[in-house]
Amino acid sequence: MSLIDEALQANEQAAQTYDAAFGRPPAPKMVIVTCMDPRLNTIVPMLGLQPGDADLIRNAGTVITEDALRSLLVSTRVLGSREIMIINHTGCGMQTFTDDELAASLEQQTGTATMVPERFYAFTDAETQVREQIQKVKGHPWIPKDIPVRGFVYDVTTGRLREITLAPDLVDSQRETR
Repeated sequence: MSLIDEALQANEQAAQTYDAAFGRPPAPKMVIVTCMDPRLNTIVPMLGLQPGDADLIRNAGTVITEDALRSLLVSTRVLGSREIMIINHTGCGMQTFTDDELAASLEQQTGTATMVPERFYAFTDAETQVREQIQKVKGHPWIPKDIPVRGFVYDVTTGRLREITLAPDLVDSQRETR
């Protein structure tokens, strides 16, 4: 039996005790952008949040891509999220290669040059990466300026979050552009 078949069986069991209240229209309080790493699968309850309290946007490396921005805009402008939390983590797989290395590996494995995605967004330092993502969100003209955007690095060995702040000169330049 495949893993998907096992998941479908588990779903049948879970559906028997499903709370229909989860079917209400979403009204998230915040939106979280984080990595797709399975070690972050329980991030919502680890933050003391209940299902439905937060929209969760996940991708490899916690990158604010065009698609992540699209979801952030829907969450904040349509669904009413009032805070944005960006959470990367220690030991991210995106730190183990460069974009060029992965593209070359995929070309070798498949015999075809990569066309999409044009970037994989590999990075070397989680703190720097979080700062860059905060700047992308804060700099977007359609993200409401009154919504806090805060970034963190989750330590996969301790389960603790460490806040990453922008350098004071970057905070000042963000204020000047608003």
